[in-house]
Amino acid sequence: MTLEDIARELGVSKSTVSRALSGKGRIGEQTRQRIREYAQGYGDGRQQEREKDKRTGNIGVSFPDDILMSGSQYFFECLLGIYEATALLDYNVLITVGTAQDISGIKSFVEEEKVDGIILTRSMEDDRALRYLAERNFPTGVTGLCDFDNIIQVDTDNEGAAEALTSLLIGKGFRRFGLVLDDMTYHVNRSRYEGFCKAIMKNGLQKDKQAIYMGKFRKELLNSIIDDMVSRKVECVISGDDCLCISLLSQFLAQGYRIPRDIAIASLYNSEALNSFVPTVTAVDVSARMVGNVVGKQMVQYLRKKEYQKKTMIDYEILVRTSTYR
Repeated sequence: MTLEDIARELGVSKSTVSRALSGKGRIGEQTRQRIREYAQGYGDGRQQEREKDKRTGNIGVSFPDDILMSGSQYFFECLLGIYEATALLDYNVLITVGTAQDISGIKSFVEEEKVDGIILTRSMEDDRALRYLAERNFPTGVTGLCDFDNIIQVDTDNEGAAEALTSLLIGKGFRRFGLVLDDMTYHVNRSRYEGFCKAIMKNGLQKDKQAIYMGKFRKELLNSIIDDMVSRKVECVISGDDCLCISLLSQFLAQGYRIPRDIAIASLYNSEALNSFVPTVTAVDVSARMVGNVVGKQMVQYLRKKEYQKKTMIDYEILVRTSTYR
């Protein structure tokens, strides 16, 4: 906008506008203030327009590559929740898949300015993606917890849930447990392990009497794990998630074990499949769809410079089913 434009809009002369903006020459204070406020307001509006023009209207979502093999429903439900929240607020969702070492998809989103913000669906120990995004102060959310203050975090109390489930099973009379957890570089598995150990100690049981298995398990290793649990007289198996639980349960049934008569089983994450199995499986139930919905909404609130929650914890429920009846 030129001096002539401002003068015409305010009904003053061009020289009056020039003196008001330069601070030189005699001019009434009220007129000076009026002209400056108008010019400032115009400048702020143009800055907002420029910032708006920079927005892509896209939010990136990063998935771990192993979901393509595991088929875990958690991530698909989480994506649905993210999409529901962001689409409602006129944002699109772009998806990338990576590994702990390969974050090229995330870098492409950021450095080629394809997205306004990124949501990671898993947090890991020494997470390269989170560190990269946090150091750039790029708008980021994660379904999980991390140590970066500038990351939006949405999770459930996995440690508390593991402690509550284990304590419930101890209350039902079980004393020897088999705990089977996947990759321990994942924050969620470390939290579940801590919760299990807390319950064992608080209830006066000996940790060294429990059979604990941790790592990336191939299906062919499950038979040896089951044999070891049986030899150690495990009464109840607690699996880290639904996919691992289904694999263990299938192997037990294939070998002729009766659930829960011969051995009980429970999962630290529920899915619809565990309810359709025979027997139905006791599990910790968390709405992955709600987790995604909340992190998506908080991300949009942050991008729009509105009030948002930096950290949100989603409630869980323990579903007691026939797999742990005594």
